[in-house]
Amino acid sequence: MELSQKELQRVKVIENAVAGRLTVRQAGELLGLSQRQVKRLKQKYEPGGVDWVKHGNVGSKKPWGLSQAVAERIVKLAREVYVGFNDSHLTEKLVEAEKIAVSRETVRRRLRAAGIASPQKRRARKYRSRRERKPQLGMMLLTDASREDWLEGRGPALTLIGYQDDATSRVLQARFQLAYEDTLGYMRGLRQVVEEHGIPLSLYRDQHGTFQRNDKHWTVEEQLTGRQTPTQMGRVLEELGIESIRALSPQAKGRIERMWKTFQDRLRSELRLVGAKNVEEANRTLEKFMGSYNRKFGVAPKQTGGMFRRADRRLNLDRVFSLKYERTVGRDHVVEFGSRSLQLPPGSNGTGYAGQKVELSHQLNGELHVWAGERHLMQMSIPLDYAPGLAPKRPQARKQKSRIYVLGGRPAMAAR
Repeated sequence: MELSQKELQRVKVIENAVAGRLTVRQAGELLGLSQRQVKRLKQKYEPGGVDWVKHGNVGSKKPWGLSQAVAERIVKLAREVYVGFNDSHLTEKLVEAEKIAVSRETVRRRLRAAGIASPQKRRARKYRSRRERKPQLGMMLLTDASREDWLEGRGPALTLIGYQDDATSRVLQARFQLAYEDTLGYMRGLRQVVEEHGIPLSLYRDQHGTFQRNDKHWTVEEQLTGRQTPTQMGRVLEELGIESIRALSPQAKGRIERMWKTFQDRLRSELRLVGAKNVEEANRTLEKFMGSYNRKFGVAPKQTGGMFRRADRRLNLDRVFSLKYERTVGRDHVVEFGSRSLQLPPGSNGTGYAGQKVELSHQLNGELHVWAGERHLMQMSIPLDYAPGLAPKRPQARKQKSRIYVLGGRPAMAAR
């Protein structure tokens, strides 16, 4: 019978105690046992044998142990129903859905013994200093997108855009879309955050062209003002007073990157479990998943209260969260929008706007509004996929009469 080092030590000490070379008190101090326990061991001591040092329950079946039938059911569920679930996620499903009260370690042992490997790949961790969380809710939001085969071949590839609070790790908003990472997806998500929670102090994001200009082109007007025209999302953040903080590396966004890793593991498994095949079904599953994610992985902020700021009632959110273009009104009171020519109606008392600059606000609901300062001139419905800024092109080398806020990191001029 093989003994552990601790058991060998116990044999040696009790032998000396029986021989009188150690007192009961000394033996107890060496073994970390009470004098009563040492006396019991002396009574069990068998010269020349070691079986006495083993606990009496060694090798016996534990009354709380897992039955063979339950163990086989766990393995069967892992192979047929919860395929690809990690050990922790599977344990939660067994408790919640299958009513099998079992620990993660038991599940891990059973799966490894059955030859079912963990889907998680473990790598040696590199040393990095983690950025401290913000102390209050709403001080900083993290945003990012993940384009994946979320439906694992059952449907199209989807992009998941999300907003996470830095202080609590709670996901405040997330949504699947068919399109790639784009301005409209980020804009819709931020608007929902503002409506449900308020305006955050800052937004931590990557260097994607949705948020910043990554081109080196400067118009004459930009050179005169000393700054490039912001992107559409950059303008939204400026109008709302949200500080835009760019991350210089993926590691700098570690918190939201870890969130994506969890989503790519657990959410993908949940989508597989319900057999989601399209973006609508994926979003319904995501809605339920976010609640359980926030309950399990959310943390309490270091300081009570929150830093979200309610939007001023005078703020027109439809106008803020829109694709804005600036145009100069022609002598015939026509402005260009892509390949369309928009005829502006006359003002009060028949006044006109020739030569004035107007704002074209293409809202998220597909309505195009024209504004002259705070005066609303007209509106019409134009599908969002028609917006000229959604297919940006570098300006041609000719005189430009108008400028726009850009999408995708490049300036875009409407075709004439």
